[in-house]
Amino acid sequence: MDTSADLTPVGLFEARYRAFLETVSNLRPQLHRYCSRMVGSVLDGEDVVQDALFQAYRKLESFDDRRPLKPWLFRIAHNQCIDFLRRRQVRQDAEAEAVVPDAVAPKDPLGAGIERAIERLVLALPPKERASVLLKDVLDYSLEEIAELVDSTVGGVKAALNRGRSKLASLPELSAKRARPAPNPEAEQLLGLYVERFNRNDWDGLRELITADARVRVADMYFGPLTGSPYFGRYERLTIPWRVVVGEVDGEPAIIVLVPGPGGWVPQALVRVEVVEGHIVGITDYTHCPWVLSSAESVRFAA
Repeated sequence: MDTSADLTPVGLFEARYRAFLETVSNLRPQLHRYCSRMVGSVLDGEDVVQDALFQAYRKLESFDDRRPLKPWLFRIAHNQCIDFLRRRQVRQDAEAEAVVPDAVAPKDPLGAGIERAIERLVLALPPKERASVLLKDVLDYSLEEIAELVDSTVGGVKAALNRGRSKLASLPELSAKRARPAPNPEAEQLLGLYVERFNRNDWDGLRELITADARVRVADMYFGPLTGSPYFGRYERLTIPWRVVVGEVDGEPAIIVLVPGPGGWVPQALVRVEVVEGHIVGITDYTHCPWVLSSAESVRFAA
């Protein structure tokens, strides 16, 4: 990074920020791919990336310009994944820490031809083994790079990689079945009302379903209180036909934004609505993160 033209603190930060934006724009899909496989959800994975980038921006002023940005960002994202898994383990009493899929041993050794299978099956591994397999066998990082990212040694990474590969090779089949959340009729009814009123542009009716202190995040654009935000108005002003439906993304309930396409309505974006005690307390809209939709293995909805 050449900062010789302006060595003032302001000039150094501006140079770092320009390099930060350029690196992030190229790295975002790969960061999301890694984080979503680490935490087991394309939606949670994007939330982790958002938090990681926010943390990176806050630390940017003290960043050492002699270091490359990419591994620094990956390490922050990796640490956010570990923090997320720890919080979820505490919240769910370790229920979701290691989902072991039903499974048929592959006839050939694990290799480059089945990266997608590896990405599904890594949820059966502890976090360090999961990270090592993803970074080496899916994202093709060197052992030295992985050691830096996961705060380990090359020997430690080799050991974790060998353990992870051995466990994956012993799994009975290559089609992992995701653990589905238990049905919640009250939440399902609320999402149905949300979709019905959203499609009618009944914003006052929608607000009856939402708590006064609800938060909205339009990924990469806005995060803050829903009250007073332009969120609903943005959809009202869209000039292309659209509608929203209740659906599932990799088994998780979600709102799916549809637009006309070849042969009918096609998914354009995903929205997650958080329901607590019969009210909506949060909305996360992934419209500006197309890699979230393209990373999903299955998107189900009734058009």
